[in-house]
Amino acid sequence: MLDDIIKERRKKLNNLVEAGVNPYPARIKRTFSIAEAIKNFDSLSRAKKQIFETGRIIGLRDQGNLLFADISDESGRIQSVLKKDNLRNFKVLKQNLDIGDFIAVNGLLFKTKAGEKSIEAKSVQIIVKSLRPLPSQWHGLKDAEERFRKRYLDIILNPEIKENILKRSEVIQYLREKLAGENFIEVETPMLQPIPGGAKARPFVTHHNALNTDFYLRIAPELYLKRLLVAGFEKIFEIGRVFRNEGIDRDHNPEFTMLELYWAYQNWEDLMKFTEKLLKKFIPGRWEKISYADSFKKYAKLDFKKIKTEGMDEIFKKEIRSKIIKPTFVTHYPKSISPLAKSCVDDPDFTERFQLIVNGTEIINGFSELNDPVEQRKRMEEQEKMYRAGDAEAPRFDKDFLEALEYGMPPAAGLGIGIDRLAALVAKSYNIKEIIIFPTLRPK
Repeated sequence: MLDDIIKERRKKLNNLVEAGVNPYPARIKRTFSIAEAIKNFDSLSRAKKQIFETGRIIGLRDQGNLLFADISDESGRIQSVLKKDNLRNFKVLKQNLDIGDFIAVNGLLFKTKAGEKSIEAKSVQIIVKSLRPLPSQWHGLKDAEERFRKRYLDIILNPEIKENILKRSEVIQYLREKLAGENFIEVETPMLQPIPGGAKARPFVTHHNALNTDFYLRIAPELYLKRLLVAGFEKIFEIGRVFRNEGIDRDHNPEFTMLELYWAYQNWEDLMKFTEKLLKKFIPGRWEKISYADSFKKYAKLDFKKIKTEGMDEIFKKEIRSKIIKPTFVTHYPKSISPLAKSCVDDPDFTERFQLIVNGTEIINGFSELNDPVEQRKRMEEQEKMYRAGDAEAPRFDKDFLEALEYGMPPAAGLGIGIDRLAALVAKSYNIKEIIIFPTLRPK
């Protein structure tokens, strides 16, 4: 059936070409978006001012000497009324138009007898001939994976997906504007890194031919941003893609967007206050606070002191985090799983580190930054031992970063915000795949 439809549309394409019509012109006239035309409908219709509208045909009804074509653009939809008496190319249009085609309509705005705001066409130009029907015309998108694989169709057919994308864009724009208003400077750091670091994750490896050297897609921008603190910048942030060679689920995608922020002469408590101020617009209500150790007792009925170090974080992720629903700062993470955070003064086995968890999902990870080069070297050496013992996710020993740290990095606090998770929260979406426009999928 689909092959027959495509064959018929190709025939119509040939008909247009033989009739002297260019079905893919380079220059199109457009005076208003559809939303603008509807907003100014009364004044434009009273003035009988001809306007030019463009859009994709999403509905087509043939009534003999009349064609009703519903067209949509990014801003909205409007009905176009095509009358045989008004259009010299009416026969060509009637015989060759399909849902999915793009047209440019020049005409007058008016209301039909039913009161629908419409445009009466004085001329119509086919500007794109579509060769495939939209899925709703034949079998729809078969399953969820097909939706993500053909995201462009998903967006056409499901308006809520477009709304999610717009909300994601608004979240990023809001954060940029807020941070700029607080005098933070946006910077960019390398995505190709000679040594993976800044987080615990298995990296992706690639090869640079000219240098004949392996590089890693960054798992975090952290260590480069800290070099900028050494250089004298005091309030910096970066929004960009990071890559982690891990599984895919409702909270994880191998490439995702992270905002990382660093603020000199601040500590983790300052940063928690700032975080709540920054995100209160998106996460209203009362924010709670609980220590990492106490969360084991409250949510899993476990004695933290009796848990082995190497298994504690897996227990936290699997049995505790999912039960934390209200916005909650989980604080005082163990030093053993926080190699870049400063130790607590009153208990060196724990760090000045926090995570913000909402609806069972980690949204933010932040801490007072470790700036003691001697202590940082010890921790990196321990991480390197873990890597060499077979832990592919362990951060690597970064000699260049340690050298930068030895020149002196000011006291600072930093955090990372998972943009996709935050946007999913704002959009009330269960899965970050709904927020990531083109999520990673297994190739067919």
